[in-house]
Amino acid sequence: MTTTRRAAVVGDPVGHSLSPALHNAAYAALGLTGHEYEAVRVADGELEPFLRGMGPEWLGLSVTMPHKKAALAAADVVEPLAATVGAANTLLPQPGGLLVAANTDVYGVAEAIRGTRRAAGASERLSSAVVLGAGGTAAAALAALAELGATAPTVCVRSSARAADLMQAAHRMGVDVTLRRFDHASRFVLDADVVVQTAVAGAADAVAAELAQVLADSRGGLRPDQVLLDAIYDPWPTELARVWADGGGSVAPGWLMLLHQAAEQVRLMTGLVAPVEAMRDALVRALGPHEPAGR
Repeated sequence: MTTTRRAAVVGDPVGHSLSPALHNAAYAALGLTGHEYEAVRVADGELEPFLRGMGPEWLGLSVTMPHKKAALAAADVVEPLAATVGAANTLLPQPGGLLVAANTDVYGVAEAIRGTRRAAGASERLSSAVVLGAGGTAAAALAALAELGATAPTVCVRSSARAADLMQAAHRMGVDVTLRRFDHASRFVLDADVVVQTAVAGAADAVAAELAQVLADSRGGLRPDQVLLDAIYDPWPTELARVWADGGGSVAPGWLMLLHQAAEQVRLMTGLVAPVEAMRDALVRALGPHEPAGR
């Protein structure tokens, strides 16, 4: 009798998650017929009871909001990168009952930037970077940017008081962050090798409008090796992505980050190299009419 191996994404809300499409496509491509991946709603504060109810059939969990910090506290072992970022998006049950917390968001951000820079004929090494926003994705972005060489990024925030957790994470990373006001962001993005937009949908629309005006007034443009990674993928394109592309820069859509972080989760949960192209195809189908460009 074949035992079904289970995995899931847990969060609240979670019904919108594209993770099942990604992981199940990977299982199919790898021939893992006894594997299932689903979305499970787990309310805030209920992660630990859920974990206690997991049996030996579980391969792992993808963790989304509001549980990324709770996952650190629930784990027996926290991988160094997850501890540095201050959030875990992956929980991996181990023989003997131990639970390991990991972070693949950093890998997702770094791979999305690397691939887009390569497509533009540029080196993956960065000199300068700007991050818009101060939430959990921003912390992962700082770690990824540091990995790619940008260890002194500018971070544009709407409230410096809300950036306390991000600044603590930056200190743990050895990253020298300069905080600037969000409504002044267009002053800094023009010269950046990479801009990572992590704020909620619509938050960067004013930045996009100001950037469009600056580009029009200067009669200049962005270089193809200047990359915008916008974490928003629905609706797509965002105003900032549209202005960036129209200005001559290269755009990495948020779904590309999602794809690569999921691919790394597949590797960690199964021990097999993830079939990225099959996962990419499934993701584009799941996005349907919002099918974006980007590699």
